Amino acid sequence: MSPKSVQLRLGIGACIAAALLMLLGIPNWVSSPSNVSNIVLAPTFWPYVLTGLTGFAGLGLLLAARKESAALDPMDIVEGDAQSWVRLGALAVIMIATMFALPRLGMVWTTMIVFALTAFLFRTRHPVAALVCAVVIPLALYGFFAHVAGVAIPQGNYVRLP
Repeated sequence: MSPKSVQLRLGIGACIAAALLMLLGIPNWVSSPSNVSNIVLAPTFWPYVLTGLTGFAGLGLLLAARKESAALDPMDIVEGDAQSWVRLGALAVIMIATMFALPRLGMVWTTMIVFALTAFLFRTRHPVAALVCAVVIPLALYGFFAHVAGVAIPQGNYVRLP
């Protein structure tokens, strides 16, 4: 599979995901009170920011793949090698395990594990940086939201953070 077809597929997927989240997901399933004094603390603010960034990344991938898109075989977009399907299946297992781990371990510990697993599933070129990010980013976000913004972060039944 050529890099251009990968860019095209990822661009299409990112644009579709961003559109679905922007039009259906966030308005219907993220509740936000109308009396939030700071827009950054509104529950819908960051989902919309991340959705917008996903859409822009998708558009960038589409523009990068645009030059050679006419030369692509349409079946190249649909078909994938067996290893890609195995990774997709492994990612589905990780997502299902995440659903079961969240109430038991809490959001912070679960995201650490999931971040590390997905980084290694997709064979990161920087495993040390991936492990550092897997630990530091969830802890920093927990510290900000729990201790600065005063937003409760779901804790697990077995492990709790201060």
